Amino acid sequence: MNMSQMKTFLATAVMALGLCGTASGQSAAEKLDYKPAPYMFIGLQGGAQATFADISATKLITPTASFSLGTFLTPVVGVRLNVNGMWNKSGLEVAGASDFKYKYKYVNTNIDLLLNLCTMFGKQDYYRLNVYLIGGIGLNYAWDNDDLINSGYASPFAWKKDQLSHNARIGAMLGYNLSKHWSANLEVNANALSDRYNSQRHSSEDWQINALVGLAYKFGFSKKVHTAPIVVAPIEEFNDDKNAEAAHARMLAEQAARRKAAEEAAARAAALAAETTQKDIFFTIGSAEIRESEAPKIQEVVEWLQGHPDAVATITGHADAGTGNPTVNARHAQNRAEAVAKAITDAGIDYKRLIVEFKGDTVMPYGDNEKSRVAIVLAGTPKKN
Repeated sequence: MNMSQMKTFLATAVMALGLCGTASGQSAAEKLDYKPAPYMFIGLQGGAQATFADISATKLITPTASFSLGTFLTPVVGVRLNVNGMWNKSGLEVAGASDFKYKYKYVNTNIDLLLNLCTMFGKQDYYRLNVYLIGGIGLNYAWDNDDLINSGYASPFAWKKDQLSHNARIGAMLGYNLSKHWSANLEVNANALSDRYNSQRHSSEDWQINALVGLAYKFGFSKKVHTAPIVVAPIEEFNDDKNAEAAHARMLAEQAARRKAAEEAAARAAALAAETTQKDIFFTIGSAEIRESEAPKIQEVVEWLQGHPDAVATITGHADAGTGNPTVNARHAQNRAEAVAKAITDAGIDYKRLIVEFKGDTVMPYGDNEKSRVAIVLAGTPKKN
């Protein structure tokens, strides 16, 4: 590929990437009932390719096809195994005669990194229209160079044995999400291969350009955990030890009053239910990971809810006031409640049957610091009149 051809390719890529500005300007993110990443995908593409040689690349266009298996680990970063191949065409200038063109077969296997520029620079984790930057490395295997070998044209650089070459790739892809599981794409990529890949010597890399259209099937999405909106009271910032101690003393007094109110509210809630069950899922300090010892309690809740299809469950996350600060403890409590909700929905319970809330360290249900690192699951069926 000469400098002019490289500039043309880069200009095309830049124009494609400019579409990301349009994609980023899409309306607010659609309401999804699943997380936009991680997920896996399988892709099929078809199109045309050309290898640059002594004669015009427009005379060397041949069909090509690709298969991909990959995953997007985050809304921005993905990786794929891409296998591309069919046959190449190259050519020689022949003095006083028509150009001589010859074919050979190839297969190209690459590991590609995919970067979604729209989610990288946009404000959302999901867009219908996306622009991807592609870069990768791999190996190219070529064989069946008989067209040139048997042609009678002397070429000291023609390879007779199968050819193994490195492959370095850069490209861009435009993708459009048709639905949760299907997307369409248009991809253009340039591949740098070893010199003499096309049986010619240029003292530089040989270049192959692919233009492909295709479909991808996406699977392996995770469900979103839906949480009820919660209003968190403003939290005072502690600027020094004296203020922190005074605030802590006030907080302990408030907790005693709130604990009593919470107990009364729990009693009233129990009176409205025909049948209830409660499980306390305890956590270690600073953690929202469900321990193996607590997992059976969640299974008991799941089985109870399965046996009571009209029942709903309230999951309330708590943290202890003896460690951390109100901001950190509010986050711990929320993460604990959401972790329990996810475990229940992963076991097959509809998230619409769950109410997820958190109290931070404003309510210590058992007074004791260790026992207040807890998510309390209270499930009940409606009381019949």
